[in-house]
Amino acid sequence: MTTLDRMDVGLRALHLLEGQRMAQRLFAHVIATQVIKPGRSEEEVDNRIALIAREVFGVRAGRVRRRFVRSWPSAVVGGRCPERVIGAQDLVVLDFESLLAPYETGFARTVALGDGPVRRGLVHDLAAVASGAREAFRADESITGRELYAKVRGLAARAGRSLGVRHCGRLTGTAAAAHAEGARPEVFIGPDNDRPLRRTLEEGVRAHWILQIHLLDEHRGPVAVQTELLDLV
Repeated sequence: MTTLDRMDVGLRALHLLEGQRMAQRLFAHVIATQVIKPGRSEEEVDNRIALIAREVFGVRAGRVRRRFVRSWPSAVVGGRCPERVIGAQDLVVLDFESLLAPYETGFARTVALGDGPVRRGLVHDLAAVASGAREAFRADESITGRELYAKVRGLAARAGRSLGVRHCGRLTGTAAAAHAEGARPEVFIGPDNDRPLRRTLEEGVRAHWILQIHLLDEHRGPVAVQTELLDLV
């Protein structure tokens, strides 16, 4: 690898980290300024976030912009669910992937409104599962996608939860849906990926991964989502 190649690889890692940090700052700003409030429509919150991203952070959503916000029960961001007014006890998923498209990464968080123990408990368990996934990744230098997926499933099961989709992450720069046309198992942290996550890709660059956990309360229905970089933070 030439010096220029090393510089390119380092710059890409910095680029990914900058996207992550920008998303973290945007999320913190949205929470601190109480943008998410019961009685506001999803569209109103969406537009407010877009304005903050543009005026405070200088970033714009892509030309084909996905929704930033969905509230339970329409908590699948980017879907064709009817517009909702956010309720006092809702789960609200914020997904900044369309803002982060130039950075080839993703970031999502779930906010539990009100004091309902069911939804707050789900968000608490989600954070614990994500933390456990990161610890499992750090603890095993040769861990495969299949092995990390199995560990995340186990962490979810021990919390009395299950995973809402058939993977728990993906390569940076790839589409989020494992069932998308042309999707390859080796670009997902899932049961069909038996390759080490720490590896060099065909184009000669190090693989970087996005942790993407959809945690499901099977008995009551809510889904909580957390997405972030896995290996650079």
